[in-house]
Amino acid sequence: MTQAMEPEAKPQFAAGVWVVIPAYNEGAQLPSVVRSVLQHGYQVVVVDDGSAEEASLKLSTANAHVCRHLVNLGQGAALQTGIRYALSAGADYIVTFDADGQHCADEISRVVEPLLDDSCDIVLGSRFIEGGSAIGISTSKNFVLRCAIIFSRLASGLPLTDTHNGFRAMSRKAASAISITQNGMAHATQILTEISRNKLRMKEVPVTITYTEYSIQKGQRLSNAFNIAWESVMEMFKK
Repeated sequence: MTQAMEPEAKPQFAAGVWVVIPAYNEGAQLPSVVRSVLQHGYQVVVVDDGSAEEASLKLSTANAHVCRHLVNLGQGAALQTGIRYALSAGADYIVTFDADGQHCADEISRVVEPLLDDSCDIVLGSRFIEGGSAIGISTSKNFVLRCAIIFSRLASGLPLTDTHNGFRAMSRKAASAISITQNGMAHATQILTEISRNKLRMKEVPVTITYTEYSIQKGQRLSNAFNIAWESVMEMFKK
């Protein structure tokens, strides 16, 4: 007789963790992503960034807090909305997490843990340091992302290995200090410049990014990597 597997124990700090998931027309993938996060005991706030009606209705059944933009404002704006909502709800720690399934909910505790002893203010996931991985990434996309890393490091002054990874965690203090005004993908570089400007203590931890056919269709195309690199250059010259 096959024994049923015991559910994974929820981290003791889970109740204070709010996971912000920006979503635009992610009805097909999002419910399973939300379930994978909820099973660890975290609070989830999904920001529906002007999705089409059908996708928006599916978000309503995802068993999460849902904020809605009437029109599509971009990922940066969606993150800012979700972070403000989580702060108003009393979040101790805020995690940003992609809706397309490329992040792993099992790794949220690893990303949050460095915040618990107050040794840092923000934790950034990296697919490029030892222990991290980018499953299914193409050679060309890998090259362009690494170019973007160089420009983002110049713009922010931070010696990071992965500057455009949406998997990150921040303390309440850091979330309150960071102001995201860039609505598009340039928000990732802006977050780094905000870390530098506010003298926030940061740390990188290894995470797994999985590139699937779905995530590539939803925004992980090579052209998107070029956009990231270009916006990183523009952010550098704003300094």
